[in-house]
Amino acid sequence: MARVYLDWNATAPLRPQARAAMIAACELRGNPSSVHAEGRAARASIERARAEVAALVGAEARRVIFTSGATEANMLALTPRIELGTDRRPRDLLLVSAIEHPSVRCGGRFPPGGLEEIPVTARGAVDLAALESRLAALSRAGSRVLVSIMLANNESGVVQPIQNAAEMIHAAGGLLHVDAVQAAGQMLCAMDALGADLLSLSSHKLGGPKGAGALIVRTEALHLADPLIRGGGQE
Repeated sequence: MARVYLDWNATAPLRPQARAAMIAACELRGNPSSVHAEGRAARASIERARAEVAALVGAEARRVIFTSGATEANMLALTPRIELGTDRRPRDLLLVSAIEHPSVRCGGRFPPGGLEEIPVTARGAVDLAALESRLAALSRAGSRVLVSIMLANNESGVVQPIQNAAEMIHAAGGLLHVDAVQAAGQMLCAMDALGADLLSLSSHKLGGPKGAGALIVRTEALHLADPLIRGGGQE
């Protein structure tokens, strides 16, 4: 009996278009950092892909950072050293919901004691009342907060009230990272509509190759000052 694969939300089969794009990319010989024709062709291919990813979330192409997957994208985003404009003070605390992916619940690169969990309701949605109360207390204390909430849960499928959470977070002077890995391709993920400052994606959830992801930064004023790997600046 032939098997039927129904676990698309864990990993979607590779789309023929993605396979063709991968094969075409493998034929490009040049280093995308090189100035000769082959290098420029490789760079153009990357920038076309960057523009397509940006269009998926309504962002500028130059705000897309390619990663090896969603875990790396999340780890890159979850750092205290997020600069906003001329404000270079680090974030004091990371708030995450109780149902986040392990790559978020681990706390990223925040120090021990720099992570707090926000409860969820009986239906599996982030508890907005608890979030608002905690944000108000932290704001009064002068704390600078980064909050990470997934858009859709990878186990229950519950879509989180991101827009409402974003309003609360920004009113308290916080920043919002959205793990949209499970939602992208299933629903609209426009960053402006969501109110996300940072957003993570993963290719293999969309019918693309495994081992490819992206972190999108909403505005040029937002700067991640702590790269995971130091060196030549390659993605």
